[in-house]
Amino acid sequence: MILTGLIADTFASSRLIKFSTDLLPFIDMSYSFKIFAFLESPNGFIFNTMMRAYIQRNVPQKAICLYKLMLNNNVGVDNYTYPLLAQASALRLSVFEGKLIHDHVLKAGFDSDVYVNNTLINMYAVCGDLSAARKLFDESPVLDLVSWNSILAGYVNADNVEEAKFIYNKMPERNIIASNSMIVLFGRKGNVAEACRLFKEMPKKDLVSWSALISCYEQNEMYEEALVLFMNMIDHRVMVDEVVVVSVLSACANLTVVKTGTSVHALAVKIGIECYINLQNALIHMYSSCGEITTAEKLFDAGHNLDLISWNSMISGYLKCGSVEKARALFDAMIEKDVVSWSTMISGYAQHDQFSETLSLFMEMQHHGIRPDEATLVSVISACTHLVALDQGKWIHAYIRKNGLKINSILGTTLIDMYMKLGCVDNALEVFHGTEEKGVSSWNALIIGFAMNGLADKSLEMFSEMKKSGVTPNEITFVGVLGACRHMGLVDEGHRHFNSMIQEHRLEPNSKHYGCMVDLLGRAGMLKEAEELIESMPMSPDVATWGALLGACKKHGDHEMGERVGRKLVELQPDHDGFHVLLSNIHASKGRWDDVLEVRGMMVRRGVVKIPGCSMIEANGIIHEFLAGDRTHPQINEIDNMLDEMAKKLKLEGYAPDTLEVAFDIDQEEKETTLFRHSEKLAIAFGLITISPPNPIRIMKNLRICNDCHTAAKFISRAFDREIVVRDRHRFHHFKHGSCSCMDFW
Repeated sequence: MILTGLIADTFASSRLIKFSTDLLPFIDMSYSFKIFAFLESPNGFIFNTMMRAYIQRNVPQKAICLYKLMLNNNVGVDNYTYPLLAQASALRLSVFEGKLIHDHVLKAGFDSDVYVNNTLINMYAVCGDLSAARKLFDESPVLDLVSWNSILAGYVNADNVEEAKFIYNKMPERNIIASNSMIVLFGRKGNVAEACRLFKEMPKKDLVSWSALISCYEQNEMYEEALVLFMNMIDHRVMVDEVVVVSVLSACANLTVVKTGTSVHALAVKIGIECYINLQNALIHMYSSCGEITTAEKLFDAGHNLDLISWNSMISGYLKCGSVEKARALFDAMIEKDVVSWSTMISGYAQHDQFSETLSLFMEMQHHGIRPDEATLVSVISACTHLVALDQGKWIHAYIRKNGLKINSILGTTLIDMYMKLGCVDNALEVFHGTEEKGVSSWNALIIGFAMNGLADKSLEMFSEMKKSGVTPNEITFVGVLGACRHMGLVDEGHRHFNSMIQEHRLEPNSKHYGCMVDLLGRAGMLKEAEELIESMPMSPDVATWGALLGACKKHGDHEMGERVGRKLVELQPDHDGFHVLLSNIHASKGRWDDVLEVRGMMVRRGVVKIPGCSMIEANGIIHEFLAGDRTHPQINEIDNMLDEMAKKLKLEGYAPDTLEVAFDIDQEEKETTLFRHSEKLAIAFGLITISPPNPIRIMKNLRICNDCHTAAKFISRAFDREIVVRDRHRFHHFKHGSCSCMDFW
């Protein structure tokens, strides 16, 4: 055409441009632009053709540039030009450019063209300026079906249910597209009943209609209904696509119905859609969620064009099946990781109680400059709680504030829980008051935390405030309230709250509530009443409830009831080390060493191993662990010297070892030596060496603190003028100036 001169012919050149752009992506856009640049006087049709091609290739800015060139060359625009420019502005999400285009439309006199107005309405809606979209819609002289669908789509995308319903009800003709959009909106907003009603009222339904309602069920956790509707869809011989199959597979995963999931997989293969990457990801997720990790592995290994979701799904699958090492190996093999990859692996470590690895990987995430999401932070804070890593927990809290991250109900509750479980009541209160969204879980964390820290009055006060603020208490709330009464021996108060739970709040007490009441009565020495309450329970008492009574028997020296309850517990849960030990200690306290040997022989025969006492303490950002009689610590010589100094000062203070705590038939001196090397005393000695005053010495114990260590800690706090905070498996003990926050009731 260049040689013949036909390129100068406007009609011929316009056909050539049209042909080259229609062959995209087979012909690169740069080739079409070279032809365009060669033209001396391109007309409006040619400009429109080029702009349309750039928009199709998602390069809207070049379409805008062509329009500017069009104006500079005084090329006439038409009612096809402005819709293209409106589309370009929508793609760029540039309402500023869109308004300029709208001004040009008004000046050019195309404001009465329904096609132009429809694209402008869509542009404003896509850019989020629904007021401008609605104004243009209301002022348009002519409205067609596209106009109504465009404004409706804007409200649907903005999740504005009321306005969407208003437009939908006003539509002169409700087509399938509009009805499908409303079903999608109702699904997103949880209005399942309205979505179902609309679906049933539709005279005609297409694939999208069925898919929208199935997705609605799946989004709202109505998984069985989703599967029933899918089977109904198959019965109606409606052709399925990968979108509806993904929703159905998600329902199968949540219901763990692998047989149904396998049938859906077979259907996907039969109709030839199994190669879609989002479907492959859904299959990997379904199989791994149902425990079929080998099948998920095969799909992953055979997959083509796998994306980040594929890798993350497989890592999540390994973690759900407990294959933490395989998950980490796959994580390390990833060339590219997103925040979901890091969050999944970090949360997986926390869920499998690998808390040191949780913190380690989080620090690695920070080195890579990845901003953590809420799930990551919740997992890391929980790890700090379990590891007694207060310094690191405070650092993460500071990180949240420094980066302006919003503390919502879940994150706030996790922080409150951490501070309470690490004995930092003031910090927990600060987080609570700074959290805007205070759900019932936030109040529960505070109520339970106060009780755990021996502040029963404050716990009950917060319960009253919770009710005044309009938050309805739940079963967990009353576990905390009864726990507060239990920790301080408030028997009458406990009875009152237990009764109000049933009569005022219409909550059915469960075994935990009964367990709290049994423990409350048992601690107060009301052993007969505690046993009668157990016998009156509407459900079978669990071992924890019987265990509370057994502990009370030991505390108050009722050996007859203790032996009877202890033997019952050993039979109920023969692999529980604690019950064997308690029964053994009851025999030992009476000097019945033959019975002690019998219980220990029973433990050997049953393969029951006593969990050793372990105390953890954080010093300079490092967690140190001590076992009873431990001599493996690198600073053991310094610890031994401090233990000697502690023994001298305690003797001057009037401390006498409680050798009844030693359930061994050995002489008195050996018993005293054994007592002084309990894990919490080793941790306290280490804390006196490494933690400078006035910082408290914070210790976490995996078992209940024994009477002797409790007494010794009180004396140490006075002799060394140090605050010592010990959290055992039941509660906190704040030792200061020779007294404990529990007031010796624990």
